[in-house]
Amino acid sequence: MKKLLFVILALICFQYATVSGLQAQITHTANGDVDQNAAKILKKASSVFEKSAVSFSVTMINRDGSKKETARQKADVLYSKGRYRVSAEGQTLFCDGKDVWQWDHAAKEVTVNALAPSSDDLLNPAALLANYGKNFKAKFIRLEDDGTAVVDLTPFKAKSYYKIRMLINSKNGFIRQMEIHNFDSSEGIYQVSAFKSGAKCSDSDFHFDSAANKGVEVIDMR
Repeated sequence: MKKLLFVILALICFQYATVSGLQAQITHTANGDVDQNAAKILKKASSVFEKSAVSFSVTMINRDGSKKETARQKADVLYSKGRYRVSAEGQTLFCDGKDVWQWDHAAKEVTVNALAPSSDDLLNPAALLANYGKNFKAKFIRLEDDGTAVVDLTPFKAKSYYKIRMLINSKNGFIRQMEIHNFDSSEGIYQVSAFKSGAKCSDSDFHFDSAANKGVEVIDMR
């Protein structure tokens, strides 16, 4: 369960560069047409991450269709322009935009790694939204009665997943849910609640403080 948790956390926790200066791009379909509805929704969602710090709670669900298993884990996330802190039961991840700290509370151990870039920005929803045209074809699926826009992102290159489905509040651009649909029939689903734009934060929120956590072993893998 611990390994699964960190895999799921890694997928939602944006382990790639900063967002500042990024501009939303338009995805072109096979015949060259632009899905204007998808572009409009994704641009609005991108602007939420560009403006200020974002704080939200998320329930991460991993469904294995072949085994009929479901694993759930709740976490609280603070995100600001490429930096993040993820707090889950017994575990915390920090990223200051350069390095990543993975803290296992029970083991009293922190592993530090240099920030690893992602080839398609899957690990950084903010960069994913701003750069989706490079790696995905976007398609507007529908607008729900409650104002939720459903948009699918299909990767241009072969991946272990065949689509990312995003459920976005069409009025304010808040992401309500993100689903990663894998070819092995499993799904990673991130259900967002308590989304708050403009959250207060400081530099100290995005790195592990050794001085304040005596007795925790730091393993530096950089």
